Amino acid sequence: MGSAAVQIVCVALGVLSLIGVIVCCVVPRWKVSSFIGSNIVTAQVSDGLWMSCVVQSTGQQQCKSYDSILVLPSDLQAARAMTIISCMFCCLSLLILFCGADFTTCVENEDAKPKISLVAGVGLLLAGLLIIIPVSWSANTVVQNFNNPLVASSQKMELGECIFVGWGAGVLLLLAGGLLCCFSRPRSGSSGGTAKYYSNSASAPSKNYV
Repeated sequence: MGSAAVQIVCVALGVLSLIGVIVCCVVPRWKVSSFIGSNIVTAQVSDGLWMSCVVQSTGQQQCKSYDSILVLPSDLQAARAMTIISCMFCCLSLLILFCGADFTTCVENEDAKPKISLVAGVGLLLAGLLIIIPVSWSANTVVQNFNNPLVASSQKMELGECIFVGWGAGVLLLLAGGLLCCFSRPRSGSSGGTAKYYSNSASAPSKNYV
């Protein structure tokens, strides 16, 4: 049976992770322009999942959505899908965990609560993997392009803040899911049969003595 204290901690970790996944999905800070070379940079370019923004040295910011999904690189297309699915899994798993937790009365069957918590833990694990994979893929692409001598210095990008937020959210989701899977165990003896005892006098046949 899962501990109520562990489940409360997992809910808190899941909520923080959900906020991080939403930030990664919305904020266009996956890749930022690199300040290398002797050129004076007057604007910084930052790319996200849905738009690209240019921040001037005066503080003005202009953002533009991508024209077509067909011209986007494969890592960005996969990151869109995985991030959205991770957000959905995280929301659904938190809802399932809250319904089947020991500190709530949504489910009155005590034998079913550990199974519900286990399902929520598996969902959180999947959500963590689905956010770690795209941010790691994007980070690998950025590092390869940065170290590629054929890429011009003005076109090289660096890792944005959303990459690190995604890694942190993924680790928290894996931690919460792992805790739930470890502590969500069915009660011992809940599925076993009931032992029956018979007295010798009741089971033995009656005998007539002469």
